[in-house]
Amino acid sequence: MQALRFVYWQDGDAWLGYLEEYPDYQTQGTSLEDLKDHLRDMWSDITSGHVPAVRRVGELDVA
Repeated sequence: MQALRFVYWQDGDAWLGYLEEYPDYQTQGTSLEDLKDHLRDMWSDITSGHVPAVRRVGELDVA
């Protein structure tokens, strides 16, 4: 099983978040567990090619 890091916060009754590697794509849920389900669905859509022109976060080693 692969683990993905995500950023999340609560705003009123909504739980919002995004996958750390894909910060341009946010989703929300009614609870933290619901948000996690939506994040899993979003990851599936992004990695399957259903979302065009996906921007990613990378790491660059320099001197």
